[in-house]
Amino acid sequence: MHGITIVGLGPGAPEMLTLEARATLEQAEEIWVRTRHHPVVDAFPSHLTVHSFDDLYEESPDFPTLYRDIADRVVELGRRPRGVLYGVPGSPWVGEATVRLVCDEARRQGLAVRVVQGMSFIEPALSAVGVDALDGLQVADATAIAARYFPPLEADRPALIAQLYSRLVASEVKIVLMGLYPHDHPVTLIEAAGTPAQRVLTCPLHELDHRADWTLLTSLYVPPLQAPASLSAFMDIIFHLRSPEGCPWDREQDHLSLRPFLLEEAYEVLHALDREDLEALCEELGDLWLQIALHTQMATEEGAFTVADVLAAVGGKMIRRHPHVFGDVEVSSAQEVLRNWEQLKREEKGGRSAESSGLLDGLPLALPALLLAQKATKRATAQGWHPASADELWQAWRQAPSAEALGQLLLAVAEEARRANVDAESALREAVMRLAEVSMKPSGGDEL
Repeated sequence: MHGITIVGLGPGAPEMLTLEARATLEQAEEIWVRTRHHPVVDAFPSHLTVHSFDDLYEESPDFPTLYRDIADRVVELGRRPRGVLYGVPGSPWVGEATVRLVCDEARRQGLAVRVVQGMSFIEPALSAVGVDALDGLQVADATAIAARYFPPLEADRPALIAQLYSRLVASEVKIVLMGLYPHDHPVTLIEAAGTPAQRVLTCPLHELDHRADWTLLTSLYVPPLQAPASLSAFMDIIFHLRSPEGCPWDREQDHLSLRPFLLEEAYEVLHALDREDLEALCEELGDLWLQIALHTQMATEEGAFTVADVLAAVGGKMIRRHPHVFGDVEVSSAQEVLRNWEQLKREEKGGRSAESSGLLDGLPLALPALLLAQKATKRATAQGWHPASADELWQAWRQAPSAEALGQLLLAVAEEARRANVDAESALREAVMRLAEVSMKPSGGDEL
């Protein structure tokens, strides 16, 4: 045998070895396994000398280093005249990072690689919970999910998560999943799927890490939420509405006709925030999202951009403008973050800043007047503008009321609020809400 032969050892039960895998083991004199901690190792032919890379698990600081070290060793062994037989749990192409690394390096070095397929953990795990993989199954690695802040899953499709090998990993996975699923969502642990030791246990998501016995053969099945509960399902609804089989009203709309609805829904969100009504906020955010989805769908029809373009653009912007989170920049305060943000924004616009552009360039003129005023005065002060004092402008207004005098007074008030780090628009909205509350009280109630 010259070069590298990679054999899949199946999910664990000896009878689940493929005929080709069994013949390969019978014909070999030695095998190197990624780990001896796999049930089928004890059922190897008696004449087979077994080596493992378990020693590297203790030496490596992290899994990427471990997998690279194993791959390097396998390729080195493959250069021997007799080559190497490398055994991995399950299927070589399901959850086996070392296989891809071995194949890539062997290709660079001109070494031949033969892959003997094996059954993965997926088939017996699905059998244990009675799920068809073609019903939208998502497969993920527990350590990959644990390393994230939000799960890379669509909640209205079933998910199978592999290698939940410790209580710590289970706890980290639980925390990430609870960013998408309800805390009491039922999930199913599958232990040693496809072996005589198989066990199946269902529990609420928040109790996922309450047990103490974990092994390398522990998987997690997460059933779907009721559809639609994902971006793709929601966009399918929007595409349907705009299709020839959809709604006549939705099909008649364009970007301009939807402008009033976009503003209306944005104000509905603000109204829910003002009331601190989280139930209403959930509904109103959905309505605002609907407007975004409709505009995105229209742009897709026009060939301008897709929802993937929108998400990629804003995601990339967040990463670029947070180098203190996603890079090696250090900051000492929120103010420094804002200064960096403005600098990065100028760089993205080719170095053009508020000081070198028109005062209102890039500002949406449809903004509420107070909010627009605060953004404009921030730029104006950077150019050397200083408003008269609010007291002086108030006196001028008292002496000669006019729209111009009132506008100058409001502009000065907006600038005073900006300097005090107060959002003038929100402050006025809150004052109106207090006025409404007072007006509902009987005569003689509290003053504003």
